[in-house]
Amino acid sequence: MVAHGSIYLPLYLLVFFILVRSYSASNTNITQLVDEVCKKTSNYSFCVESLYSDPHTPDADRYSLAYVSFCLAYLNATNTRDYITKLLKHANSSHHHYQQDLQRCAGDYKKAVSAIEMAYNDLNSETFFELADLAGVAAHSAENCQANFKGTHSSLTSRNKALKGLCEICVVVSKLFT
Repeated sequence: MVAHGSIYLPLYLLVFFILVRSYSASNTNITQLVDEVCKKTSNYSFCVESLYSDPHTPDADRYSLAYVSFCLAYLNATNTRDYITKLLKHANSSHHHYQQDLQRCAGDYKKAVSAIEMAYNDLNSETFFELADLAGVAAHSAENCQANFKGTHSSLTSRNKALKGLCEICVVVSKLFT
């Protein structure tokens, strides 16, 4: 059953990102909050570039930054889920193992999207204590998808890595509320 608030999430995100202009981290003064968050991630430049891809970041407080980070993760997860669906439709039936890997990834990304939607509902209700765990679920889903390919590079490798990195940002931002 879909939570009432998550019905409006795709519409909210569409409106939110229609307003987005592309910001380059190199042309933007990095705020103290973004600097503090990104220094706690494993890839500072990825963090800064990701967060500043949203025009709300320069003026964001911790609450707004949580929305930005979870929104970026949600967009990545839903786009990847849709991409996997497209890959499954065009997969060669003679590559049975590849199809199985994609089917497992489809399930992994279904979990990731669901976890991020739950996190969004927590943000909306201002209950922050599960945010980091939910971001961890989404990151773990990307790791599981990548593990299906047994160490080889796949068409999903960069997407899995990006979701994992975005979820790491979400975890760090979530800890600003504890």
